[in-house]
Amino acid sequence: MTSLPPNDITEVLPPQSRRSMRAASEAGQPSLAALEARNISAWFGDHQVLDRVSLTMPAGVITSLIGPSGCGKSTFLRILNRMHELVPSASLAGEVLIDGSDIYNADRKLVDARKSIGMVFQKPNPFPAMSIYDNVLAGLKLTGTRASKDERDFLVENCLTKAGLWREVNDRLRSPGGGLSGGQQQRLCIARSLAVTPAVLLMDEPCSALDPTSTRVIEETMLELVNDVTIVIVTHNMQQAQRVSTQCAFFLAAQGQPGGIVEHGDTDAMFSDPIDSRTYDYVNGVFG
Repeated sequence: MTSLPPNDITEVLPPQSRRSMRAASEAGQPSLAALEARNISAWFGDHQVLDRVSLTMPAGVITSLIGPSGCGKSTFLRILNRMHELVPSASLAGEVLIDGSDIYNADRKLVDARKSIGMVFQKPNPFPAMSIYDNVLAGLKLTGTRASKDERDFLVENCLTKAGLWREVNDRLRSPGGGLSGGQQQRLCIARSLAVTPAVLLMDEPCSALDPTSTRVIEETMLELVNDVTIVIVTHNMQQAQRVSTQCAFFLAAQGQPGGIVEHGDTDAMFSDPIDSRTYDYVNGVFG
């Protein structure tokens, strides 16, 4: 993947600038990137939670991670953008490659990894006192990205549109982000993640706290976004995994043992004709 320097804003130039800079318009979307985990093991102190997990998450595809609570799905997801290391007692082994480049390489800056691989959490977490407009742009400050007023305006509209929120909030962009509904806040968080043009977007149960209507909107948003960004989602909702994902990985942890992947592959095949009997039992509600 060809990456732009942290302070390059050409990919979000306003229309008049883009017309005069054809190269900038061609750079309007980041290259779709594949994500690969190789032999990932993880610990919290002496407690091992994952054991040699390997998974390829193809570019431009939604990959769902399913499995009962406590099997290591969310830990695995956080490892994919270097959030696991924020826990003082946490440690890990293995590699996470984005288009062949290890995000844990000593030469790779943490901010670059986070810029390439965004995260949306289970509970919406907009900055409540910050305006909707400023919430979208919050990531630019963290990555040291400079932008003019016109560029910021264009970026806010573009990201809110992609997140399916622009029509609902375009007349109140200076209102606090904390004043939005739960579903709107989650879409605001998606817009905030998109503002730094990630190649991969991780989503940790993004609909678990939302009503069915908001869940449907988020799912529709994901299906539109996957044209621009590779998506990995953790979900306990089997119907959701079937609705949105092309590929699925089933995690399981035996009693007292670290979690691992039992089976992964095409989502439709995983649900209709799984190879492992444990997968069949889980997707059919026998346990979990």
